Formats: sequence, C-alpha cells, structure tokens
Amino acid sequence: MFSFLESTEASTQSGGFSGGIITIVMLVAMVALFYFLMYRPQKKQEKEAKNMRDSLQVGDEVTTIGWIIGKVVSIKEETFLLETGRDKVRIRFLKSAVKSVDVRAEDAK
Repeated sequence: MFSFLESTEASTQSGGFSGGIITIVMLVAMVALFYFLMYRPQKKQEKEAKNMRDSLQVGDEVTTIGWIIGKVVSIKEETFLLETGRDKVRIRFLKSAVKSVDVRAEDAK
C-alpha cells in the first residue's frame, strides 16, 4: 500500500514540469478553439447585419424580426417608416428590427 503512494509521489515530482507545460498548452489550445469556432463567426455575422442595416434605403422591401414585410418609406437616424399591405399602413421601427432586405430599391427598378 505504501509503495503505491511512493510511486505516485515520485512520478508527480519528476514529471511535474512537463505536465504543467502540457496543461498550459491544452488551455491555450482550448481558448484558441473557442475563439475560432464561437467568437469570430459571431462577430462577423454581427458586422454583416450592421452593414445591411446601415445600407438601408428608401424603396427597399424588408422583413422585420416580427415577420412584418413592407417597403421602406422614410429613414431617420435610428428608425425607419415601413409601409405594409394594400391599405398602406405605416409603422415606425428601429433599424435593429430589420431581419433581412428582400428586394433592394435599385433592383426593383
């Protein structure tokens, strides 16, 4: 029983430095993997969404996050006016509510 404990203590003392380096390398590898698989693609997607919202123009047909589809009538700093349906109902939304631009104004012409 004591020989088992002695062999365990001896192995941790002799291999402690290399075991510590392996642990640090594995930790750095996990952080790098997290960055390239989770953080970087999310930031890229957020940047594309911001560019889409900043390039919004009058006449674009958009879909909001609430699945409301309509045509952009006017744009202000942080909001835009959306016209929906045949009865021309106008609703003001924040630009952050745009889910997608379905048809661009220049493509519709």
